[in-house]
Amino acid sequence: MTSPRGRTLRWVSNVVLLVIAVCFAVPLLWLVLASFDAQASLSVKVPSQFTLDNFTQVLTPELSFVPLANSLLLSGGTAVVTVVAALLAAYPLSRYKMRVNKPFLYSILFGTGLPITAMMVPVYALFVSLNLIDNIYGCIFFLAATSLPMAIWMAKNFMDSVPISLEEAAWTDGASMFTTLTRIVVPLMRPGIAVVFIFVFIQAWGNFFVPFVLLLSPDKVPAAVSIFNFFGQNGAVAYGQLAAFSIVYSLPVIALYVLVSRGLGGGNALAGGIKG
Repeated sequence: MTSPRGRTLRWVSNVVLLVIAVCFAVPLLWLVLASFDAQASLSVKVPSQFTLDNFTQVLTPELSFVPLANSLLLSGGTAVVTVVAALLAAYPLSRYKMRVNKPFLYSILFGTGLPITAMMVPVYALFVSLNLIDNIYGCIFFLAATSLPMAIWMAKNFMDSVPISLEEAAWTDGASMFTTLTRIVVPLMRPGIAVVFIFVFIQAWGNFFVPFVLLLSPDKVPAAVSIFNFFGQNGAVAYGQLAAFSIVYSLPVIALYVLVSRGLGGGNALAGGIKG
């Protein structure tokens, strides 16, 4: 590290990291500045006069409140359904050693490699035959199905860290497997469940293509789809309102992350669970 070559490599790495940081910081800086600029454009500039008109025009039931409520219902429902199904699927994969475990895990992992665009044509035909088009609950179950493979992998890895000796002690006392799952395994893997929940929630929150295809009514579309209201015809874009809406759109996800991280407290749920 103290050699001339080491100092050169360190200087080059710092420059590369600085360039990457600037690439991430400039769009965020534009987002903040443009939201307070009445004449915002694509250029990053300090507003000549700060104004809240963009937020005033955006914070209406049609533009923000209803789409955000739909996004909360869609993302929250998807996360809950996915987490419950992932826990029930991960438990036998984690606790039973069978020959089909690895082939089954690799087969469900294959589902994550299928592009959504390739599946939407048969899915749309299926939804039409089941009369689920423009049904937000049908959209929730489809989003949960697409998120389930990765959620099962993540839940199994977290579940493997829970000692099976705790369950064996409960089985000796007459507890059933479902009881040990709900009263022992799930409480001890709360941090892992929170990670899976946030992962699925964020994926559903930012998903544009699936709700755009399956939901048709303006009062049912989530915020990820209603953001197109700020893109006018012939290339006209309301940049200030778009930036203000983007900030409002990101707040629920940030609030969820803060609430979950504070609720978990960063403690080790397995502390004191077993004796050495």
